[in-house]
Amino acid sequence: MGWQPGSERGTGSEPAPTRPGASREVLIARLHAAQGRESQAAAEKLGLLRDLIRGDDDPPDRDSAWSRSLTHEVALALAMPPQSAQRLMETACDLEVRLPGVGGLLASGDLTFPKARAVSDALAALSEADAARAEALIIDELPGKTHSQAEKLAVLAAVTVDPASAVRRREEAERNRARVALRRDPSGAASLSGYDLPTDEALAAHASVCARATEYKESGVFPGVRMDQFRAMAYLDLINAVTAQQRITAGQPPAGLGAPCEYGPGPDDPDSAGSGPDSAGSGPDSAGSGPDAPGPGPDDSAGGSPAPGPPPPPAPPAPPPKPADLIIPLATLLGLAERPGEGHALGPLDPGLCRSLAALAAASPHTTVCVTVTSPEGFAIGHGCARQDRRAAGYPGHPSRGNPTGHSPPHGPLTSLHARLNLTIPASALPALARPAPEPPGDPPPAWSLTPASHPGPPGGYGAWQLTLPDGRSLAVHLGPVPTEHCDHRHQSHAYQPNDTLRHLVQVRDYECTFPTCSRHARESDFEHAVPYDQSGPTCACNSGARSRACHQVKQAKGWHVTQPRPGWHQWQAPSGRTYTQSPKRYPS
Repeated sequence: MGWQPGSERGTGSEPAPTRPGASREVLIARLHAAQGRESQAAAEKLGLLRDLIRGDDDPPDRDSAWSRSLTHEVALALAMPPQSAQRLMETACDLEVRLPGVGGLLASGDLTFPKARAVSDALAALSEADAARAEALIIDELPGKTHSQAEKLAVLAAVTVDPASAVRRREEAERNRARVALRRDPSGAASLSGYDLPTDEALAAHASVCARATEYKESGVFPGVRMDQFRAMAYLDLINAVTAQQRITAGQPPAGLGAPCEYGPGPDDPDSAGSGPDSAGSGPDSAGSGPDAPGPGPDDSAGGSPAPGPPPPPAPPAPPPKPADLIIPLATLLGLAERPGEGHALGPLDPGLCRSLAALAAASPHTTVCVTVTSPEGFAIGHGCARQDRRAAGYPGHPSRGNPTGHSPPHGPLTSLHARLNLTIPASALPALARPAPEPPGDPPPAWSLTPASHPGPPGGYGAWQLTLPDGRSLAVHLGPVPTEHCDHRHQSHAYQPNDTLRHLVQVRDYECTFPTCSRHARESDFEHAVPYDQSGPTCACNSGARSRACHQVKQAKGWHVTQPRPGWHQWQAPSGRTYTQSPKRYPS
């Protein structure tokens, strides 16, 4: 039987020395116990700080619940700036008074101090009662989560219990704390970063950087440059007003960005630029080599004038920007509830931000829209991709296409947002939408609407619907089942590669790589068989999952074993014998 979490917890006593030749199972168990003792030590330090605060005889100043003298004394004892000591003392009090459950996980060794602090920070804007409600929502899910996963859970809980505070916190940050900072990195290089920026503008800016980076990569004139380096090049060029054509014509990246990394592709480079037989910039047909490569002509001698030639071909159009992945609850857009959404690179989105981002994304011609039906647990159980409804208002050529009023708005947005917009709706809410209540006379129609279509949807699914966007366009959505919990094998492929529908439904169900601590998006991951295809493993949703390329390679390494006890649940067994189970994506809806 494999080692189980919690079977060997640190007790605060000296750990037994590790004997040479100890098994991997024993070493992994001791590693886990050592981390538990580290957390317990952090809890003990916070307890000592609380005792110091309780015993502080100096009257507190107006900025703090304890004296500034004590803060500076703690800073000296721990060799940290007073601001850091102040924050540490605030966290110590918070984990006792407002979040005792999180403090208990730290004291028991089930949560590290950085994760506990991240949860405390995420819930800091809530009242004491709301903080208790938010803590109760996530306390059972925190053990075993990474730092970013724990922080994401806490932010989502904060937005859930008090959406208004999230809006105020975001708007205050954008209004008073937005800044661009230049600093020296430990390597001696520099960082130029923006903080607390408006979310829609930042998303659009990031998409512009990614689009320019793709343009540089596809030009083929920068061999050996990684995608991260292309993004850095694009970031600097866009700020410094260097056009893509200028950079490509020069053929030189900024100083320091052209050297290939000795460690190979980075985490954002599943396929690195400038490598492999099919890469641009190599081979006999690449620019700058071969018999047809440009070179000095007979009239290009020094002091002469070049012979007139044909004008250069026009530059190819820039690729569309990389889409943002947004999950928006339809109830929020329909005005039925104030539920938070989620952005893959952003984390939880408060309801007001959901509405503004959804409207901005819907206005982009590059945006794609899907609808996902969720179970009570938040799992995807139904899904449909929205298509243009040729029979409804909004189809190209119909008078209401685009702007139903026929008048251009006086001030349009300066940026657009190319997105994959996934609108979620609980299955329990569909019957009410199928029987919409009559609207009071005089009220304006909602910006978004979801109404039943006149024809049924796919068998075993959740019907056919008509989705109307804020600009009046009408999209048809046929909601079929997602193979979560149960699989009817309707999209099974008899080949090694899945069909497009199967691949898409698995990506919707898993959303991210199914290795429990990996957050690479499923669209950027491999479609992988749990039981290998060459060992009679079917190409079906009940035997497949999203794995990032690195996690896919780990799964194939010696000692690793992955099973799928039921569709959507991926159980990883490590060489130590310890098992970890990843459930399907829990969607906000």
